Amino acid sequence: MKHYFLTLICIFALSIIPAEAEIIDGNKMLESVNKQITNINTDELKNILDSDPNVVLVDVRTPSELKITGTINRGQNINVVRGWLEFQIGDHAKTKDTPIIVYCGRNLRSPLAAKTLERMGYTNVKNYSDGYFAWKEEFHPVKISDHEPDNMLYRLPVEVADGVYSAIGATQPYTYENSNHNNNLSFIVTSDGVLVFNAGGSYLVAKALHEEIKKITDQPVKYVVLENSQGHAILGSNYWKEQGAIIIAHIEADKEIKHRGEDIYARTLRVQKEKIIGTKIVFPDLTFKEKMPILMGSTNIQLMHIGASHSPDDIQLWLPEQKLLISGDTAFNERMLPIFPHTNAAAWIETWDKIEALEPELIIPGHGEPTDLATITKFTKDYLVYMRTEVEKVLDDDGGLYEAYNIDQSMFRDRGTFRELHKQNAERIFKQMEFE
Repeated sequence: MKHYFLTLICIFALSIIPAEAEIIDGNKMLESVNKQITNINTDELKNILDSDPNVVLVDVRTPSELKITGTINRGQNINVVRGWLEFQIGDHAKTKDTPIIVYCGRNLRSPLAAKTLERMGYTNVKNYSDGYFAWKEEFHPVKISDHEPDNMLYRLPVEVADGVYSAIGATQPYTYENSNHNNNLSFIVTSDGVLVFNAGGSYLVAKALHEEIKKITDQPVKYVVLENSQGHAILGSNYWKEQGAIIIAHIEADKEIKHRGEDIYARTLRVQKEKIIGTKIVFPDLTFKEKMPILMGSTNIQLMHIGASHSPDDIQLWLPEQKLLISGDTAFNERMLPIFPHTNAAAWIETWDKIEALEPELIIPGHGEPTDLATITKFTKDYLVYMRTEVEKVLDDDGGLYEAYNIDQSMFRDRGTFRELHKQNAERIFKQMEFE
């Protein structure tokens, strides 16, 4: 019986193999398809992305390719593998006339994907024929899953001011690939030791940061300051305690870690898996409510809680001589800020007056590259003001949550985490303002 079924399988296999003369040469097929579809180049793609927030830009390569090479970092960009296009494109292109642009690495799969979409009835399909590698080679924005694949850090630390360094995290949600390094891990080297701002998202991330610190200085790490009680700020604390460092946090962060620490650990474990080995929840050694000055050699460091912002326990670090602010999550750059259930958006805007009063010349934000006050204001305060203004219009017109969801946020689409956060932010601001 076994041999009978093997014979049937062989006969069936032979019956579906076409004769040699019927095999279509791949290059000829691509040439034929390219003549039937609309192709655009890099300049045309950039112009469309700049002008049309509703276009759906589809990278049809596999997720493993994207992890290695990156993908286009524009707000309209999504990843749907070519083989799943028929099943998943409807989740992103709601109507048949939705503008769609497909691309791959070197224009081998995307022409076939464009033709497939046209056969499915989509009427506004274009193919980016230059391909991703041309986009990348021309230094247009790309998104990389991990800049340092052989290191637990997403990026290695760089000196942003004299004696001040920061390892800039991914401007995206925490993933296995970025190892929970999706915030900025900073440190200050003084003549009397090192102060680290943020413990890191795991024992191994903290250890990796320490290895980089030891390449710069022989000074010991004396203090580790937690910007708040989020996992990527606190979960490396037990590594630093092993090194003899003193852990400092706001009094509210201490309460939150004691109340929710194990839940924070468990949630991170589900994503980070074996990368969280060695990590344990530990509590701060010192806490403060409003201010804590620290003098390390001749370096005057001021820890502050200047007011409500992203979280009730957010703190900042101020270097008055350098006019440098390590803002924690009170300030964001390059990515969209999150509104949590406990976030007070109106109070956050008021807190901004205190940031401006400091007149910082350089800000290391909680997320994104170090920059100036004007840029930070655009990404933080200006977004909050815009959203509260638009929600107020909805409320004045007796609108509801549906109208809040549909507030036009397209001008923010290129910010990291836009897809994950923009509707959630609209909902939470609406609910806050509904009963103000």
